[in-house]
Amino acid sequence: MDSVRRQMKKITAITAQKRNPSRVNIHLDGEFAFAAARITAAWLKVGDDLSDEKITKLLADDSREWAYQQAMLFLSYRARSEKEIRQNLQKHEMPEDVIEETLQKLRSAGLANDNEFAQTWVENRSTFRPRSRRALTMELRQKGLDDEIVRAAVSGVDEEALACEAAQKRATRLEGLEWNEYRKKLSEFLARRGFPYPVIASVVSKTWNETHAGDYQKNIEDEDIL
Repeated sequence: MDSVRRQMKKITAITAQKRNPSRVNIHLDGEFAFAAARITAAWLKVGDDLSDEKITKLLADDSREWAYQQAMLFLSYRARSEKEIRQNLQKHEMPEDVIEETLQKLRSAGLANDNEFAQTWVENRSTFRPRSRRALTMELRQKGLDDEIVRAAVSGVDEEALACEAAQKRATRLEGLEWNEYRKKLSEFLARRGFPYPVIASVVSKTWNETHAGDYQKNIEDEDIL
């Protein structure tokens, strides 16, 4: 009984951290012992006795809670692939078993889903920064997605339509250029987006004709006046 008492440590203070109010500092027997999330330490109060086993469990629970909150913060900026979440938690030196448990929790909540992530990535790229199927494939692979998920995500990509959209947005910056310079600059721009040459050649000519249709009509009208 005496040996059990000697192993117990008494909580003498619980104080909120100044820089992170969501965490508290736990003092045992008059000295700082460890920090924990408020939610993890909610059941603790000054005067409680803690055994080494309870302290170990508390620290393990806190590690899991911290990893989950870190993952939620990481996801708050934009959707992430599982590989990105894992790398972020590894950067914060989370144990692998805690990382896997966190990912499983996120999967169950629908917050980690590589299939949905891939579809969303392609949709956003197609809307705001159109690029080729090949470029999208490279980006998704860099996010750690497997080939089957990547193929499914890019299978419906209409490269010519996306190239046209990208070219039309870029063409406003190329107004006033002669054909050769216009073709060179717009072709280089589309090539950087990963579009293949046949698509580039077709889209550049189409965009030129569309943007200069008014000039052609004006020439005809001037000739009629003369």
